[in-house]
Amino acid sequence: MTIVLFTIFSFTGCRRRDSIPIDNVFRFKEILTVDGLQRTYTLNLPPTYYTSSDFSLVIAMHGGGGNADQFETTSKLTDKANTAGFIVVYPEGVQSDGLLKARTWNAGGCCDYARDHNIDDVNFIRQLINHLISTYKINPKRVYATGHSNGGMLSYRLACEMPEKIAAIATSSCTMVVKQPCNPSRPVPVLHMHSVKDEHVPYKGGVGISNAYFPPVDSVLNVWSAINACSNPAQVLVNDNRYKYTKWSDCEDNATIQYYLTQDGGHGWPGGLPGGPNSDTPSTVINANDLLWDFFQQYQLP
Repeated sequence: MTIVLFTIFSFTGCRRRDSIPIDNVFRFKEILTVDGLQRTYTLNLPPTYYTSSDFSLVIAMHGGGGNADQFETTSKLTDKANTAGFIVVYPEGVQSDGLLKARTWNAGGCCDYARDHNIDDVNFIRQLINHLISTYKINPKRVYATGHSNGGMLSYRLACEMPEKIAAIATSSCTMVVKQPCNPSRPVPVLHMHSVKDEHVPYKGGVGISNAYFPPVDSVLNVWSAINACSNPAQVLVNDNRYKYTKWSDCEDNATIQYYLTQDGGHGWPGGLPGGPNSDTPSTVINANDLLWDFFQQYQLP
């Protein structure tokens, strides 16, 4: 495994990442070679990084056709990370060889180039976590995965295949499309956010705009309820003209499953910006960044 470092300096000068340098650096664009592929990512450290320790890490994965810069901008997650004091990393899917050079993740049954070329994105994220934990002041028990659309789908796959690394997941505008049975070694808390107006990945399941079939979100979360051994069935706690909030509780290891289904928005990151010029307007009745951080803080690996 080879690491090539491209650093964005706040000033100039050298520094160590585990102590207070003369010139603090908070943002990095790096390349990690995994399985012979050069994998890229952007890392952001919070303002308190060089004076504190024991940081949580949130892995934030873009949707199909997106990239690190786009997802950072449209999600506004770096603003939340800087305010709340956690580290966020934006890895990038492998670029296709087509005209659009679209980046996708291999989440199992989706999507496109990454799926068709059997890219091992689970191993990429595993190696990324190992590298970041060994390099930065990260608590290995407090690593979380989140993602939009195709990135959310990969979050589900990580929960199935790498639960020893991921304490909890939070997903938006997606569903689970794993091809192998999901048998994690431990319960994994799940937060899911979706819009009733999402036509790209319909929450009721079916064929979206991309002509791919997606399983219904309710059925996916019921599967996770069984995996997490939740003794309470789904309870609807809020159901009004803004959103429907459903929770599965009394699960093994106190893992919960929470589901926000908004009446507004579409295929977008709630509380964020549209993903592009022709993208849906995100929901404004919930804020994904606030919800996921409140959710993640409840959980850590045993």
